[in-house]
Amino acid sequence: MTRLKNLGFINAERTRMPVRKRLRSRGVPTALQGYELLCTHSVAEATEAISALIGATSVSVASRDRDEFQTTLNAIRFLDVTMAFLDCRAATTLTVHRTADAFAVHMPTHLDAEFQIAGRRHQASTYFPVITNPGDAYVQHLEQDCPQIIVRLERAAVERQLSRMLGRSLDRPVVFEPVADLTSDEAARWHGALQVLSSEVISPASLIRRGIGASSVEELIISTLLYIQPSSYYDQLREGASRRERSAVHRAVDFIEEHLAEPITLGQLAAHAGVSIRSIQSGFREDLSTTPVAYIRDRRLDKIRTVLVESGSIDGITVGSVAMRWGFNNPGSFAVHYRERFGESPSQTLRR
Repeated sequence: MTRLKNLGFINAERTRMPVRKRLRSRGVPTALQGYELLCTHSVAEATEAISALIGATSVSVASRDRDEFQTTLNAIRFLDVTMAFLDCRAATTLTVHRTADAFAVHMPTHLDAEFQIAGRRHQASTYFPVITNPGDAYVQHLEQDCPQIIVRLERAAVERQLSRMLGRSLDRPVVFEPVADLTSDEAARWHGALQVLSSEVISPASLIRRGIGASSVEELIISTLLYIQPSSYYDQLREGASRRERSAVHRAVDFIEEHLAEPITLGQLAAHAGVSIRSIQSGFREDLSTTPVAYIRDRRLDKIRTVLVESGSIDGITVGSVAMRWGFNNPGSFAVHYRERFGESPSQTLRR
């Protein structure tokens, strides 16, 4: 129950352990075996949990399989990435009316699953997963013995990472093509990123289990998916990665990342980029739709959020001390900027 509440986006108030005999879930990844959040024979309870994970969903079970129905959900959430294992055991149809404000990678681990998205049918398998976008409506058909791994990526985190990779603000939503091919050499990066995450969860000595480094692993997972999977920004991202020359704004952004915990002036940015202060200001407006000062502030807010989430269980950590460490000396304005960027107060983040 506590773990289910701590997942953040799942309401566990009505979940109960099954009254009927509990069947052991099959094929749970080693990294998730200690993170069972739900095991129920109730369609209503399964609907609530699945809806919280992937979006508003109706669950229907084939009449011939009602006695076999048992939903098991194992999951662990880091900052903006959630790894989950879902097993309904019976032939089940999930009608997702509207997905959550997140991307989801669905990887069946045994049999194929059929997805109907925008009138088209797609088969999902371990090496050809289906990717859903925020706001999608779709139907997912699962046969008996069709468990799946689901990797949920929060939309805001994907957009922030993509903006940093492109070196400018986004002018339209990120939309992935529905089926990924994980058999290519490049796709080994995705498998490798998930293996890093899994090994960190398993290892008793891992830094992530000590509250350190989750943001770096998440950036690896998100940037890898953005790089290997065709999307509305795929061509621009690949073209940008192949350029030899870097713009003044790129050079300024690199300087900011290297000196984020230090005072940074416009003069320093301009000198490092080799242009005038006016040019660096206009470059940020044109490429990033922001100002250098606002960009620095937002990147520091990102760092503060990471520290608050990763330090939530450490005694003595306070919002004020973390904010001052990253250059915010006015608690009132800091709280306003933080809520505007993340939709919650810094104290709420710390209490996760």
